[in-house]
Amino acid sequence: MPEVIPVDSVGLVTPKTQHFSEPLTLRSGRVLNEYDLVYETYGKLNESRSNAILICHALSGDHHAAGYHSMDDKKPGWWDTCIGPGKAIDTNRFFVVSLNNLGGCSGSTGPTSINPETGKVYGPDFPIVAVRDWVQSQARLADVLGIECWAAVVGGSLGGMQVLRWSIQYPERLKHAVVIASAPKLSAQNIAFNEVARQAIAKDPDFHDGWYTEKETIPKAGLMQARMLGHLTYLSDDAMRQKFGRELREGKLNYSFAPEFQVESYLHYQGEKFSTRFDANTYMLMTKALDYFDPAADYNNDLQACLSQAQCRFLVVSFTTDWRFAPARSEEIVNALVHAKKDVAYACIESESGHDAFLMPIPRYLDIFSAYMDGVATRCQVKGERS
Repeated sequence: MPEVIPVDSVGLVTPKTQHFSEPLTLRSGRVLNEYDLVYETYGKLNESRSNAILICHALSGDHHAAGYHSMDDKKPGWWDTCIGPGKAIDTNRFFVVSLNNLGGCSGSTGPTSINPETGKVYGPDFPIVAVRDWVQSQARLADVLGIECWAAVVGGSLGGMQVLRWSIQYPERLKHAVVIASAPKLSAQNIAFNEVARQAIAKDPDFHDGWYTEKETIPKAGLMQARMLGHLTYLSDDAMRQKFGRELREGKLNYSFAPEFQVESYLHYQGEKFSTRFDANTYMLMTKALDYFDPAADYNNDLQACLSQAQCRFLVVSFTTDWRFAPARSEEIVNALVHAKKDVAYACIESESGHDAFLMPIPRYLDIFSAYMDGVATRCQVKGERS
């Protein structure tokens, strides 16, 4: 817990809940007649409403991107490295909105919510959502907040996919798109990783076809396995070697099947922690949204034609040891944008941290990110002065 709130922190924050009674028709054809979105805001909206930034979270993220909910918090929000006074997303200059997506398990309507039609928990009856559904619901939240156009929409990994979707779905409603450690669609290998994770959950005897809440249990073993597999793909070989090597927990071999190496112990710890805070049905939904994302499919699989819809400027960032969303995948986006004659800046950052690098305080990454966002802030101020 923080003894004193750091000066570059947004401080103590309180989540807000916005209820929507207007039905939302999903890509699947199913309809959510009503739903809630939980979100947090940091900084102040200027008079011209031109300085708003939307943060899109990745697979296991949520609305709590920065600051603390209480002085008892052990750590700040998941992207506190980049959001706060004087940071890349400077809350002295920007009004930042971060939300928990539909289908999430941190307050927004999802599988753990009560289905108003039955009075029972949705569970596996909650409809599968697509990235375009998230973006549509985010646009409705922007309407409620009085934000006609975002200064920038920013996200890493699955969050970056939402940013891309924003640029083609609502091209007139964002000035800048910041796409970090992402891809225009999943590779077959990534889809395979997601399916193995889902099967680990589905085959857990405590899953009960998704109705585990009614059985007053959770598929803990399956969730642990899914998270352990996922965590392996977020780290690079270099990062794992430097962090763990072949170190033994007790300094000697015990000739048993219990965790003996430090890396084994670490994965068990991560799996255990994740299984107590994340909902299994939500994990299934989020990975499916990843699998389904392929906006170019609506344009005869022509990514250039797809991204030609965009009107904003782009910053695309990748990391050298990210093998889950390798630099080549970011470069597909960049090349399509260049051929579509869009304004795009690209940086491939040297890092040993793998996919998780986008969450890390890597100096060159933060310098480039900060420089780009400084330009965004300057343009916001110019617009504000002219409005």
